[in-house]
Amino acid sequence: MFTLTIVSFLYALIHGSYNVINAYIKTYGYAAIFILMTLESSSLPIPSEVVLPLVGLFVAKGTLNFGLALIAALLGSIIGSAIDYVIGYFVGKDIVYKHLKFFHIKKESLDSFDKWFEKNGVAAVFLTRLVPVVRTFINFPAGFAKMSFKKFMAYSIAGMLIWDIVLIAFGYYLLSANSAVVVMASIGVFAILLYVIYKVAMRRMKK
Repeated sequence: MFTLTIVSFLYALIHGSYNVINAYIKTYGYAAIFILMTLESSSLPIPSEVVLPLVGLFVAKGTLNFGLALIAALLGSIIGSAIDYVIGYFVGKDIVYKHLKFFHIKKESLDSFDKWFEKNGVAAVFLTRLVPVVRTFINFPAGFAKMSFKKFMAYSIAGMLIWDIVLIAFGYYLLSANSAVVVMASIGVFAILLYVIYKVAMRRMKK
Protein backbone atom coordinates (compact mmCIF):
# COMPACT_ATOMS: atom_id res chain seq x y z
CA MET A 1 0.00 0.00 0.00
CA PHE A 2 2.84 2.38 0.86
CA THR A 3 4.59 1.58 -2.40
CA LEU A 4 1.34 2.25 -4.26
CA THR A 5 1.13 5.68 -2.62
CA ILE A 6 4.60 6.67 -3.79
CA VAL A 7 4.01 5.28 -7.28
CA SER A 8 0.75 7.24 -7.47
CA PHE A 9 2.59 10.38 -6.40
CA LEU A 10 5.25 9.95 -9.07
CA TYR A 11 2.64 9.06 -11.67
CA ALA A 12 0.61 12.17 -10.88
CA LEU A 13 3.64 14.39 -11.44
CA ILE A 14 5.31 12.67 -14.38
CA HIS A 15 2.72 10.89 -16.51
CA GLY A 16 0.03 13.49 -16.99
CA SER A 17 -2.36 12.87 -14.09
CA TYR A 18 -1.15 16.19 -12.75
CA ASN A 19 -3.08 17.89 -15.55
CA VAL A 20 -6.28 16.11 -14.55
CA ILE A 21 -5.84 17.02 -10.88
CA ASN A 22 -4.90 20.56 -11.81
CA ALA A 23 -8.08 20.93 -13.88
CA TYR A 24 -10.16 19.44 -11.07
CA ILE A 25 -8.76 21.86 -8.48
CA LYS A 26 -9.12 24.82 -10.83
CA THR A 27 -12.74 23.88 -11.47
CA TYR A 28 -13.83 23.03 -7.93
CA GLY A 29 -11.12 24.78 -5.91
CA TYR A 30 -11.28 24.35 -2.17
CA ALA A 31 -14.34 22.10 -2.46
CA ALA A 32 -12.14 19.55 -4.24
CA ILE A 33 -9.60 19.60 -1.40
CA PHE A 34 -12.38 19.27 1.17
CA ILE A 35 -13.93 16.28 -0.61
CA LEU A 36 -10.61 14.49 -1.19
CA MET A 37 -9.52 14.89 2.43
CA THR A 38 -12.95 13.83 3.70
CA LEU A 39 -12.67 10.62 1.70
CA GLU A 40 -9.08 10.08 2.87
CA SER A 41 -9.95 10.56 6.54
CA SER A 42 -12.95 8.26 6.32
CA SER A 43 -10.55 5.40 5.43
CA LEU A 44 -11.10 5.42 1.68
CA PRO A 45 -7.99 5.00 -0.54
CA ILE A 46 -7.27 8.68 -1.25
CA PRO A 47 -3.68 9.26 -0.07
CA SER A 48 -3.11 12.62 1.59
CA GLU A 49 0.57 12.01 0.84
CA VAL A 50 -0.37 12.77 -2.77
CA VAL A 51 -3.13 15.35 -2.35
CA LEU A 52 -1.50 17.76 0.09
CA PRO A 53 1.89 18.22 -1.64
CA LEU A 54 0.01 18.91 -4.87
CA VAL A 55 -2.10 21.47 -3.01
CA GLY A 56 1.14 23.13 -1.93
CA LEU A 57 2.24 23.20 -5.55
CA PHE A 58 -1.02 24.89 -6.56
CA VAL A 59 -0.54 27.44 -3.76
CA ALA A 60 2.95 28.21 -5.07
CA LYS A 61 1.51 28.77 -8.53
CA GLY A 62 -1.04 31.20 -7.15
CA THR A 63 -4.07 29.02 -7.92
CA LEU A 64 -4.94 28.62 -4.24
CA ASN A 65 -4.49 30.55 -1.02
CA PHE A 66 -2.44 28.70 1.61
CA GLY A 67 -4.70 29.57 4.53
CA LEU A 68 -7.93 28.67 2.76
CA ALA A 69 -6.44 25.47 1.36
CA LEU A 70 -5.29 24.45 4.84
CA ILE A 71 -8.74 25.15 6.27
CA ALA A 72 -10.41 23.10 3.50
CA ALA A 73 -8.02 20.19 4.10
CA LEU A 74 -8.45 20.34 7.87
CA LEU A 75 -12.24 20.53 7.70
CA GLY A 76 -12.31 17.57 5.33
CA SER A 77 -10.09 15.58 7.69
CA ILE A 78 -12.31 16.45 10.65
CA ILE A 79 -15.51 15.39 8.88
CA GLY A 80 -13.99 12.16 7.55
CA SER A 81 -12.59 11.17 10.94
CA ALA A 82 -15.89 11.99 12.63
CA ILE A 83 -17.72 9.70 10.18
CA ASP A 84 -15.55 6.70 11.09
CA TYR A 85 -15.69 7.55 14.80
CA VAL A 86 -19.50 7.72 14.76
CA ILE A 87 -19.71 4.43 12.86
CA GLY A 88 -17.44 2.76 15.40
CA TYR A 89 -19.29 4.34 18.33
CA PHE A 90 -22.87 3.53 17.29
CA VAL A 91 -22.55 0.56 14.93
CA GLY A 92 -20.00 -1.36 16.98
CA LYS A 93 -16.99 -3.56 16.36
CA ASP A 94 -18.76 -6.71 15.22
CA ILE A 95 -20.65 -5.10 12.34
CA VAL A 96 -17.71 -2.89 11.28
CA TYR A 97 -15.43 -5.92 11.14
CA LYS A 98 -17.85 -7.64 8.76
CA HIS A 99 -17.62 -4.75 6.30
CA LEU A 100 -13.92 -3.85 6.39
CA LYS A 101 -13.58 -4.43 2.65
CA PHE A 102 -15.71 -1.34 2.10
CA PHE A 103 -13.10 0.71 3.96
CA HIS A 104 -10.15 -1.10 2.35
CA ILE A 105 -8.81 -2.06 5.79
CA LYS A 106 -7.38 -5.44 6.75
CA LYS A 107 -8.69 -7.07 9.92
CA GLU A 108 -5.14 -7.61 11.19
CA SER A 109 -4.32 -3.92 10.81
CA LEU A 110 -7.43 -2.77 12.64
CA ASP A 111 -6.78 -5.32 15.40
CA SER A 112 -3.30 -3.89 15.88
CA PHE A 113 -4.57 -0.34 16.10
CA ASP A 114 -7.36 -1.39 18.44
CA LYS A 115 -4.84 -2.93 20.86
CA TRP A 116 -2.54 0.08 20.49
CA PHE A 117 -5.40 2.40 21.36
CA GLU A 118 -6.26 0.34 24.45
CA LYS A 119 -2.71 0.78 25.74
CA ASN A 120 -2.08 4.40 24.75
CA GLY A 121 -5.49 6.09 24.55
CA VAL A 122 -5.41 9.75 23.50
CA ALA A 123 -1.69 9.63 22.73
CA ALA A 124 -2.41 6.99 20.08
CA VAL A 125 -4.96 9.29 18.45
CA PHE A 126 -2.44 12.13 18.16
CA LEU A 127 0.56 10.05 17.10
CA THR A 128 -1.33 8.07 14.48
CA ARG A 129 -2.17 11.29 12.62
CA LEU A 130 1.56 11.63 11.91
CA VAL A 131 2.01 8.13 10.47
CA PRO A 132 1.82 7.81 6.66
CA VAL A 133 -0.69 5.48 4.99
CA VAL A 134 -2.35 4.23 8.20
CA ARG A 135 -3.03 7.60 9.82
CA THR A 136 -6.81 7.19 9.75
CA PHE A 137 -7.03 3.68 11.21
CA ILE A 138 -7.40 4.93 14.79
CA ASN A 139 -10.85 6.42 14.13
CA PHE A 140 -12.68 3.14 14.55
CA PRO A 141 -10.91 1.99 17.76
CA ALA A 142 -11.65 5.38 19.34
CA GLY A 143 -15.30 4.90 18.45
CA PHE A 144 -15.35 1.29 19.66
CA ALA A 145 -13.97 2.43 23.03
CA LYS A 146 -16.55 5.28 23.17
CA MET A 147 -13.79 7.77 23.77
CA SER A 148 -14.94 11.31 24.55
CA PHE A 149 -15.69 12.95 21.20
CA LYS A 150 -14.18 16.25 22.38
CA LYS A 151 -10.91 14.57 23.33
CA PHE A 152 -10.88 12.55 20.14
CA MET A 153 -11.31 15.67 18.05
CA ALA A 154 -8.87 17.79 20.05
CA TYR A 155 -6.00 15.31 19.69
CA SER A 156 -6.94 14.47 16.12
CA ILE A 157 -6.97 18.11 15.03
CA ALA A 158 -3.59 18.72 16.67
CA GLY A 159 -2.05 15.87 14.67
CA MET A 160 -3.92 16.69 11.47
CA LEU A 161 -2.82 20.32 11.58
CA ILE A 162 0.85 19.35 11.81
CA TRP A 163 0.48 16.78 9.03
CA ASP A 164 -1.39 19.13 6.68
CA ILE A 165 1.02 22.04 7.16
CA VAL A 166 4.13 19.91 6.64
CA LEU A 167 2.87 18.26 3.46
CA ILE A 168 1.46 21.43 1.95
CA ALA A 169 4.71 23.23 2.77
CA PHE A 170 6.65 20.41 1.12
CA GLY A 171 4.75 20.95 -2.11
CA TYR A 172 5.01 24.72 -1.83
CA TYR A 173 8.75 24.96 -1.27
CA LEU A 174 10.17 21.90 -3.02
CA LEU A 175 7.78 20.70 -5.74
CA SER A 176 7.52 24.24 -7.09
CA ALA A 177 11.27 24.43 -7.76
CA ASN A 178 12.24 25.17 -11.36
CA SER A 179 14.95 22.52 -11.31
CA ALA A 180 13.84 18.99 -12.26
CA VAL A 181 16.78 17.64 -10.24
CA VAL A 182 15.57 19.41 -7.10
CA VAL A 183 12.01 18.17 -7.62
CA MET A 184 13.00 14.54 -8.16
CA ALA A 185 15.50 14.61 -5.28
CA SER A 186 12.81 16.10 -3.04
CA ILE A 187 10.37 13.36 -4.00
CA GLY A 188 13.00 10.72 -3.26
CA VAL A 189 13.83 12.14 0.16
CA PHE A 190 10.13 12.61 0.88
CA ALA A 191 9.39 8.98 0.00
CA ILE A 192 12.25 7.65 2.13
CA LEU A 193 11.22 9.80 5.10
CA LEU A 194 7.62 8.61 4.92
CA TYR A 195 8.79 5.01 4.67
CA VAL A 196 11.07 5.33 7.71
CA ILE A 197 8.32 6.96 9.79
CA TYR A 198 5.89 4.24 8.73
CA LYS A 199 8.25 1.35 9.51
CA VAL A 200 9.37 2.74 12.87
CA ALA A 201 5.78 3.46 13.94
CA MET A 202 4.51 0.02 12.92
CA ARG A 203 7.44 -1.73 14.62
CA ARG A 204 6.84 0.14 17.89
CA MET A 205 3.12 -0.47 17.69
CA LYS A 206 3.60 -4.22 17.24
CA LYS A 207 5.91 -4.29 20.29
